[in-house]
Amino acid sequence: MDTPQNPLELDVVRHLIHVHILPTRRCYETGRAGRDGEPAEAWMAYGMQDVALQHARIAESGAGESQKILEAQRLTALLAYCEAPRCRRQVLLNYFGEERAPCNNCDLCAAPPELWDGTQAAQKALSAIFRTGMRFGVAHLTDILRGKATAKVKQWNHDQLPTFGVGGDLDEYGWKSVFRQLAAAGLVHVDMAEHGALQLTEAAREVLKNQRRVELRRPAKRKATTARGTALAVSNLAPADEALFQLLRKWRADTAREQSVPAYVILHDKTLRELAEVRPTSHGMLSTITGMGSAKIAHYGEELLALTRGAS
Repeated sequence: MDTPQNPLELDVVRHLIHVHILPTRRCYETGRAGRDGEPAEAWMAYGMQDVALQHARIAESGAGESQKILEAQRLTALLAYCEAPRCRRQVLLNYFGEERAPCNNCDLCAAPPELWDGTQAAQKALSAIFRTGMRFGVAHLTDILRGKATAKVKQWNHDQLPTFGVGGDLDEYGWKSVFRQLAAAGLVHVDMAEHGALQLTEAAREVLKNQRRVELRRPAKRKATTARGTALAVSNLAPADEALFQLLRKWRADTAREQSVPAYVILHDKTLRELAEVRPTSHGMLSTITGMGSAKIAHYGEELLALTRGAS
């Protein structure tokens, strides 16, 4: 896979795959983290559109077919790591042919996910993909399964399909989790050339014919967030710091709009709050701020320093 040249893009790819949902993961002893024996926390954020984007980059690269196949297999292994139902260290080391006992440190060891027989759910999802001609993405397929007669569903007469409304037992978040895990299991391929359309792989046949059982992990319950909760978090800042925080948020929103990316890809609120409190005046001080790695500093350092210096 070609190495991204944009510093922001490189920073994002280095943190696995970014995007729509942000589940918290404590991935101890993964990569450099934890090598000094001290606890280390890592955030992992990813979604189906990221998988599609990486598949597209592989397909469009100038590499030979054998190399493209190898890169696609690596991407599948990475997604399987993200959706792993057991110790992350074991999954990581098993990829390199090593067997180890559970680390008892990662998020999955600390709070093992609940597993369930998702064969029937998988069959419903795969059937929906097949009956719609393998031309649609997760959002549309979820609407069909949950029986939501949207304008797009009616336009394609998908409200007349046998699969329309058969998935009312899961909410939208639950179906997105199912589709991600089907992709991780190699049962579904995300085609970026077709705008993220899901397509069945050969392995999906066994599931549809009831020849293969599919075990899924239940998605973690999301914490409800409210405007009041956000206000309370911000109110911990001093009035002057809060004014700078809001200025930094506006800068982030404008920057995200220019780059057509979600705001959190630029910087997280925690980083902005710390910038507002510390008010760094040099690149060296920026490097002490949570979330300000070398790529972020190279990309945004001068703009941020102009804002924090101006507020001092």
